[in-house]
Amino acid sequence: MKCILAATLSLMVVGPPLSGQSFQGGRDGRDRPAAAQLKFHIDEDFFKLPDNIWPAEAVGVAINKDGHIFLLNRGNHPLLEFGPDGSFIRSLGEGSPIFHAAHSVRFDAEDNMWLVDAANNLVVKFNPKRRIVQALGRRLEPWVYDTHGIERAIPAPASFYQPTDTAVGPDGSTYVTDGYGNSRVAKFSREGLLVKYWGDRGTRPGQFNTPHSIVIDRNANLYVADRQNSRIQVFDTDGKFKQEWPLDGLTWSICITPPPNQVIFVGSVGKVYKLDLTGKILGTFGKLGRLPGWFDSIHAIACPDEKTVYVANEFSYRFDRVVLD
Repeated sequence: MKCILAATLSLMVVGPPLSGQSFQGGRDGRDRPAAAQLKFHIDEDFFKLPDNIWPAEAVGVAINKDGHIFLLNRGNHPLLEFGPDGSFIRSLGEGSPIFHAAHSVRFDAEDNMWLVDAANNLVVKFNPKRRIVQALGRRLEPWVYDTHGIERAIPAPASFYQPTDTAVGPDGSTYVTDGYGNSRVAKFSREGLLVKYWGDRGTRPGQFNTPHSIVIDRNANLYVADRQNSRIQVFDTDGKFKQEWPLDGLTWSICITPPPNQVIFVGSVGKVYKLDLTGKILGTFGKLGRLPGWFDSIHAIACPDEKTVYVANEFSYRFDRVVLD
């Protein structure tokens, strides 16, 4: 297997600290040592794509309970399934309108697949047989979703305006980052009923500017990648704000490893952060570029374990399997 060795970037602060604090300091203002540079390599030929399939914008990556890897892109074959060894299994979603602007794919603990389509304002749940069993939100007229970035553009609280991601809690509750227009997190019951929502556009704790990705940990804490505010915000499942972690660079994507010893990886622009559940930065890797071995805007990220990270490079039309050495 061909591998590409890649150098890593050290953590640097650019510009003034946020809220009068060090970039690596928390809300208490304590400074921390510069993050370690993590060594890694990329398995360039890991995914065995058929000769007639070329992904477009790489926007999602997720792994099911069997270790199959699902790659979401905005090409003619929007959802690609691979075996644990990278062998191609099948493509799904060709011609379906619910892939109009595919944005995220996730799996829950019951192996249901969740697809987020930003343009259609939909979150769609598929059972393990990949049949649709639930849909949150609704499709709207084209002139609505073409007006990108209007806050609270949809009056119905249970509707979305360009949602971005979803996470499912142990009780079956679904949390949706909504998203480009509404700058909020919406909570739904297992049955698909809106329970509550929180957040609006802004920079204060509990506010968002493009909440772009969300995960939940073993203790039911929610971690939201607040992209344009370059931070991770932590909430309980009722929306109570707990912490924020300012980072250097836009926080595009987030993943969390399985229990019991969980860590978080955050995809930025040209760089990936590794953090513990307190927000301590354990290391970084990556550098900005669009060739194999480099990273651009990391639209999605998946981490089945602490040593393996799958990266969706949106504008390079490329998915990478990264192995930490």
